[in-house]
Amino acid sequence: MKLPSPRRPLAHLALAAALATSSALALAPGAALAVPAGGYADLVETVSPSVVFIETTTAAATGTAAPALPEGVPDELRRRFEDSMPGQGQERMRTGVGSGFIVSADGQIVTNHHVVDGAKAVTVTFSDGRSAEAEVIGSDPLTDIALLKVDSNAALAAITFGNSSEMRVGDEVIAVGNPFGLGGTVTSGIVSATSRNINAGPYDDFIQTDAAINRGNSGGPLFNADGEVIGVNTAIFSPGGGSVGIGFAVPSDLVQTVVADLSDDGEVTRGWLGVQIKPMPDEIASVLGYDAPTGAVIENVSEDSPAEKAGLVKGDIILSFNGTEITELRDLTRAVADTAPDATTQMRVLHKGKEVTYEVTVGNLGQKEA
Repeated sequence: MKLPSPRRPLAHLALAAALATSSALALAPGAALAVPAGGYADLVETVSPSVVFIETTTAAATGTAAPALPEGVPDELRRRFEDSMPGQGQERMRTGVGSGFIVSADGQIVTNHHVVDGAKAVTVTFSDGRSAEAEVIGSDPLTDIALLKVDSNAALAAITFGNSSEMRVGDEVIAVGNPFGLGGTVTSGIVSATSRNINAGPYDDFIQTDAAINRGNSGGPLFNADGEVIGVNTAIFSPGGGSVGIGFAVPSDLVQTVVADLSDDGEVTRGWLGVQIKPMPDEIASVLGYDAPTGAVIENVSEDSPAEKAGLVKGDIILSFNGTEITELRDLTRAVADTAPDATTQMRVLHKGKEVTYEVTVGNLGQKEA
């Protein structure tokens, strides 16, 4: 059986995935926790068979002609060097590592989109050392979630999702994954913050944790104290590339929705309104009598969009959508995305100084150009 070999962080907000090229390991600060009696050994023993380690093969940049060697190099050495270099137009391949976890007994596996993005081959290694090739069923770059499938003759140990909305700051969490290719690594910490926006995408709603997360942990599960997955480890804040105790996980409530959509047809279906929005300026909030800015101010309405058909115009302020109060822009983005295409719903709008309720039939984002 083949185990992954050590092999992505944002410069400051880094994808915690693969492609580690340095062998240097940095010690992560420990978290001060009230460790349960007996430690986490029983929990880890229970969930570990459901955690997998992922190795990918991806095409790198196109190769160029081999550089010229100096005169006098022995013919045999010259031949070996030239054979090792990709020729003009040939692909070079690179490998990466990540983590994932089994969500169905028939072999569905969740990981990050950035772990498998562009991969020509994906190999999954289970906790007992067995390996299998995986098919990418679907992948969603907007939430960084991907769904894989492996064939197995026997039922696999599927993991249980927990309710991420119930997690509170200070709750204990445990991360299991494949940092730097070191499979089966367990770290612990607490929930440092919830509903964190790190400007990684329009649906940011991360759980922040101080459990050590490094390159290769991407796609791995973040467990609560009951051994339920409440997040998918995705990114770290890392000035130097290693863990400094600030990691981010996609909450399980969102993950389950995306996975259910991907398992259906390999794609995520989202609602579309057709507006460009901006925050309410402080001075406008003061004039309107609000204690703080609220709602989403419409900067532009797309032609022939659901918003235009509903009667929205530039300058309108959307205060609520489908029952969701809009206090910041991502509230509207998520509320629209979570509404099924062709569904008719209501939105409360401040139009020319008066609150008006509009009905809108939501469109399909997948059928529109970005």
